Amino acid sequence: MIASLLQKDKELLVFLNSLGNEQWDSFWLFVTNQFSWTPLFLFVFYLVIKSHGWKRGGFIIFSMILLVAFSDQFVNLIKNSTERLRPNNDPEIKEILRTFIRPQSFSFVSGHAATSTFFSVFTLLVLRAKYRYIYLIICFPLLFAYSRLYLGVHFPIDVTLGMLLGVLLARGYYFLYRKVDHRLFR
Repeated sequence: MIASLLQKDKELLVFLNSLGNEQWDSFWLFVTNQFSWTPLFLFVFYLVIKSHGWKRGGFIIFSMILLVAFSDQFVNLIKNSTERLRPNNDPEIKEILRTFIRPQSFSFVSGHAATSTFFSVFTLLVLRAKYRYIYLIICFPLLFAYSRLYLGVHFPIDVTLGMLLGVLLARGYYFLYRKVDHRLFR
C-alpha cells in the first residue's frame, strides 16, 4: 500500500511539474527564494509592532524567529531520519522532470512548506483580531510550497505533510506563546 501511494505521489509530481513552461520559470524561481519574501516579513513585523507595541511586539517577533529556527531543525531531523530522495535525485524520474535547482539534501518533509506555513498561521493567530485581511497571508505558503513542485525538488506528499506540520507547530507554539505572553505582559 505505501509503495502504491509513493508511486502515485511520483506520478502526480511528474504531471504537475510537466505543466510548467519557460514563460513561468523565472517567476517560480523567484517565488522559491526565501529572500524574495523579505518585504512580506518586514511588513508582518511592522504590523506586529504597530498592533502590540515595541515590548510585546518585540517578544512576538523573537518568538517567530525562534520557532522558524526550531521548525527548520525539526524538519532536518525528519529528513535525515526518513532519507527520502528528492525528485531531482530519484533515478526513476529525474530525467523526465523539469528541474532548475538541484538540492542534495533529502526531501521528506518540505522545509519550505513547513516553515512558511508555520510563519503564516502563527502570524494569522497573532494578528487576526487586529487586521481583517491578514487571512491573505495564507497565499504565501501556498505559492511557496507549489514552487517546490514546479521546480521538481519535492513530492506532493512532502509538501502536503510539511504544510500540516507547519499548522501543528504554529497552533502548538501559539498556545505556549499565549501562556508566556499572559505571564509577562499582564
